[in-house]
Amino acid sequence: MTTPSARLNPFFSMWTQPRRSIREALTMPEHFVIALACVWGISRALDRASYKSLGDRLSLPWVLAFAIGLGPITGVTMLYLFGWLLGWTGRWMGGAGSPSEIRAAIAWPHVITFWGLLLWIPELLVFGRELFTTATPRLDASLGLSAAMIGFFLLEATLLIWSIVAYLHCLGEVQRFSAWKAFGNTIVAILVFLMITVPIAIVLVMVWLLVH
Repeated sequence: MTTPSARLNPFFSMWTQPRRSIREALTMPEHFVIALACVWGISRALDRASYKSLGDRLSLPWVLAFAIGLGPITGVTMLYLFGWLLGWTGRWMGGAGSPSEIRAAIAWPHVITFWGLLLWIPELLVFGRELFTTATPRLDASLGLSAAMIGFFLLEATLLIWSIVAYLHCLGEVQRFSAWKAFGNTIVAILVFLMITVPIAIVLVMVWLLVH
């Protein structure tokens, strides 16, 4: 007699068994999908605030308020937008995922992003506002702090790559094809997004130039 396989907790199993984990996640309430999209949005907002040196113009509390306030809006918007694009373009490739399944496949790999987001706590304690400023005098003056920054960067890069691999397996599972085909589905969706948004952006810039 065959023993039923043990149920997985996708909050932990996503690291090593993304395909089985997403099947388990599809049985869970959809509000987890929204929450994980918010997590991704906050993480992305913090990364952009650091890349754009937002701390040169805003104090640290305002930078954090910006990321926590606007990040979830971006995350949920991108979840639904790319969920629709992946479903639409995926059908050209024989994909069979429903809209809710595709949104789950986008969101659940961000369980890994959540653990990466926790790294911001020690980073903020150690580096403070210099995470978001162009000038980093305290960091530049300390070899130990510079080494710690490199260590955090490498760890975050590893988590990012891991989350992308998990996402491709999750998307492939719900679309009923391989991770490589899921990669193709994603590239096509991004290209369609750019074909729509780039001309709009060009028109808006031209209008702005004409007005000013």
